[in-house]
Amino acid sequence: MQLKRIVEEYHKGDVSLATVASHSSLQLLHGAKKEGLRTILIVKEDRLKFYRNFNHLIDEFIIVNEWKEILNRETQEYLISKNAIVIPHGSFVEYIGAHSIVNDFKVPVFGSRKILLWESEQDKKMELLEKAGIKIPKRFNSPDEVDRPVIVKLGGAKGGRGYFIATSSDEVKRGLEKLGLKDRNYIIQEYVIGVPAYFHIFNSKIMNRIEITGMDIRYESNVDGLRRLPPRILDEIGVMPSFTVIGNIPMVLRESLLIKVYEYAENFVNATKKFVGEELVGPFCLESIVKDDGEIVVFEFSGRIVAGTNIYVNGSPYSYYYWDEPMSVGRRIAREIKIAHQRGMLTDIIN
Repeated sequence: MQLKRIVEEYHKGDVSLATVASHSSLQLLHGAKKEGLRTILIVKEDRLKFYRNFNHLIDEFIIVNEWKEILNRETQEYLISKNAIVIPHGSFVEYIGAHSIVNDFKVPVFGSRKILLWESEQDKKMELLEKAGIKIPKRFNSPDEVDRPVIVKLGGAKGGRGYFIATSSDEVKRGLEKLGLKDRNYIIQEYVIGVPAYFHIFNSKIMNRIEITGMDIRYESNVDGLRRLPPRILDEIGVMPSFTVIGNIPMVLRESLLIKVYEYAENFVNATKKFVGEELVGPFCLESIVKDDGEIVVFEFSGRIVAGTNIYVNGSPYSYYYWDEPMSVGRRIAREIKIAHQRGMLTDIIN
């Protein structure tokens, strides 16, 4: 009810798009300006000098010493006074925490909040994909079950940081011990051989459709650096691959495979309605491997904008098919907000 009252007040004036200075913030700010929205950037003092280079995209800075200050009552009340709609991204979720966003952050957020809780816990994440009827890798409940190459992944929006590959139960145990993991917020998955493909999707309440907005391949350290070395050197140095995302590479999928991607996206949105209790609105990503027979195996999802969308500031080939104009995901979010505001439909797209 409180959110409903806030949104009713928003409809009396202009709205602002607000986000945190990291991840995909420049794309979001650029897209908002293209759609004529006011912009607010929440930034730490040590990043301010860099972001001032983009003053033409930023109407107002909110400067904080620590990210947790975003949760302060004064900061939240100020954002609400500016009719701000906050766009969550991976860094925002990592800095603030999914539970804090859901329970302690009272400012309107674009998209779904509850999906961030499911995203932050690896077991719940895979459970939701499975409930959606999406093909996922085999899971192992404990290191003792491992009988093939696996990848061990941590919970939260960590950009692949801390993930590692193992080929035996002993290697899994050593890797977990090295990371000092005391809780169970990790998952052990079969390492599926194929081409990584990260599918960017947008569920539009305004247009009443699901859009494929692009896709990318992640460039990861040090696994992508190691592959340049000949096998004999790899054996000598004994370095284990790691999967921290450094950057992103554009990708266009074989068109016949798009049908399966769309089917997965539709199933996933329907699953969020049924099992999360809140429809996933706006951008999300199905993080996948495409095998040599064309089968698509989804090993993770992100329930908000992903940094791989940054490579398409002027739009991907797919967004052009929908809009016939430059349309980044940042601009697509801003357009959804603008039209919803004009039609009195903000409650359909924010939580």
